[in-house]
Amino acid sequence: MKLKRIGLGLTILACGVALAACGGKSSSSSSSKANTSTYNYVYTTDPTTLDYTVSSRATNSDIFQNFVDGLLTRNRYGELKPDLATSYKVSNDGKTYTYSIRKGVKWVDSEGNTYGTVTAQDFITGLKHAVAAKSETLYVVQDSIVGLDDYVNGKTKDFSKVGVKAIGKYKLQYNLTQAESYWNSKLTYGVMFPVNAKFLKESGKNFGKMKADSILYNGGYILKNFTSKSVIQMTANSSYWDKRDIHIKNVKLTYNDLSNPDSLYKAFKSGTNSAARVYPNSAGYKEVEKNNKNNIVWSLPGSTTYNFTFNLNRKNYDATSKTTSKEKSDTKKAILNKNFRLAVQFAFNKADYNAQNVGKAGAKKSLRNQLIPPTFVSVDGKNYNVAVEKELTAISSPLSKISLADGQDSTYSPTKAKALIATAKEELEAEGVSLPIKLDIPEDEKDQTGINQAKSFKKSIESVLGKDNVQVDIQLISQDKYLAGTYEATTGAQADYDISNASGWGPDYEDPSTYLDIYNPESGSMLSTIGLTIGDTESAVVAKAVGLDKYATLVDTAEAETSDVNKRNALFAKAEAALLDSGIQIPVYSDGGTPSVTKIVPFTGGYAPSGLGGVNSYKYMKLQSKPVTTAQYNKAKAAWNKERAKIAKANADD
Repeated sequence: MKLKRIGLGLTILACGVALAACGGKSSSSSSSKANTSTYNYVYTTDPTTLDYTVSSRATNSDIFQNFVDGLLTRNRYGELKPDLATSYKVSNDGKTYTYSIRKGVKWVDSEGNTYGTVTAQDFITGLKHAVAAKSETLYVVQDSIVGLDDYVNGKTKDFSKVGVKAIGKYKLQYNLTQAESYWNSKLTYGVMFPVNAKFLKESGKNFGKMKADSILYNGGYILKNFTSKSVIQMTANSSYWDKRDIHIKNVKLTYNDLSNPDSLYKAFKSGTNSAARVYPNSAGYKEVEKNNKNNIVWSLPGSTTYNFTFNLNRKNYDATSKTTSKEKSDTKKAILNKNFRLAVQFAFNKADYNAQNVGKAGAKKSLRNQLIPPTFVSVDGKNYNVAVEKELTAISSPLSKISLADGQDSTYSPTKAKALIATAKEELEAEGVSLPIKLDIPEDEKDQTGINQAKSFKKSIESVLGKDNVQVDIQLISQDKYLAGTYEATTGAQADYDISNASGWGPDYEDPSTYLDIYNPESGSMLSTIGLTIGDTESAVVAKAVGLDKYATLVDTAEAETSDVNKRNALFAKAEAALLDSGIQIPVYSDGGTPSVTKIVPFTGGYAPSGLGGVNSYKYMKLQSKPVTTAQYNKAKAAWNKERAKIAKANADD
């Protein structure tokens, strides 16, 4: 899932959701009893669609995941639990899954009127519609379901040949191309959600538009109002089948452009909101500490990785300081030079960069040194990062012999950076390149935290590599222009930067392929972030020039291993080592690791290590009348971790 890097709402497990959407209205932060059924906070980027089968962007799924349920969901410990499926069976060969659909679940319209009931056929309609609408998320299941890839590519026009069918009204069956131990984790993603065929036909091209009446609802909430760059309002679905787990009855999110981070705490203090991300570097933080010395809580690192990406084939120069075609050409040649890319990585002080967002106290809490979280899977009983480290050493990478564990700035090494830039300089000058190389990095002109981070990046790169070798040019542009050229760019040609930190990636399901497939040169969902476009001949040539063809072969080899999970993970470690060694992307930090004050009862929200159902899902979440104390949070965290460990042990014993 593609996520937007923002200074406001990195995951906060104090509430189980992102603070881009946390709150509860009250008259005072400490006096009269708060309204614990109303949820007020802010959002920073307009959603662009309600078609939950299509969008891979978190700015959309953060909203629509509250409106529609799928077959399975996550509980507060991250366990997959029944949702619209009450039970399921798996064939002995692991290729056929049969689900019993919950009876009596209602589809309602935007006014809450009953439209029909959810049936097995709705899931078939949803998947067929996803193909017709050219879903951004088909990659999640396209190669998994029998016949789906052929249908998507037009080799067959008969959807009945796709491996999904209804067995009566309330039984649904999927036939897979090969066994996937992680298959059920894919069912929490929007591309696998149901759509009512009658409503879809009536809606036509209006289905999923940013209007409340463009979809039907079977989830916990209904959209009541959306006004661009103003407000998003939801209300509890009175016909929801699981009303007992809906404690928040009303949600109101107000647009915030991030120009004044301290406004979040001021709203919390006044009682307007019941949570606030706080900023240790801001002018108002002393007041926060004075009034809340026992109430500041730090969220846990999450499974999303935010990174810098190089634009390998830049076409768009609307936001640039370059004035000549040679400057553009020289920069492109430099970016295609592996030693140059790695020199930038080793010159980048990630701790100082992160400190602009969370202060010195939190600078290393969320730092990440590889794309896949070190604890996402294991190899030979050890954390995944250990296997990646061994593979980097095996290929004699400049990244070898360093720890890739979270919470440390392992790749910052001015000594290595200077050696690499010296080599790169010789190679580039032999190609006729003139230095300094000028790197454009865009930032939203109102995002003060983002601007400060960009300044930190500039200082780090120029001081280590020398301004006579590399200059970083910060491009301050409007939010609309910034999003169009970064996070919302759908092709590499639209990407308007030389290097960018606008996006991150969170897992769609529980397997390393969910991270590593994103840079597959033929199908990767994040190719646009490195300036490439699927099916484009020039992009294919550039991909080969940086070794992405060999990387894809390594990923394919890992994916072909379906019987031995440990061996599969070890093969993925080999592929990730190749990706890190290429230097086309620089992992920086995870979601989480941010300080907040909140009235959201700790760890009551859902927790999703992959897919939907955790971040910004309001189901399960509870509010309390007074701010959460640090002691209360830490006690709840200890209990949550203990239960998670118990669940993990039980699963390992099965």
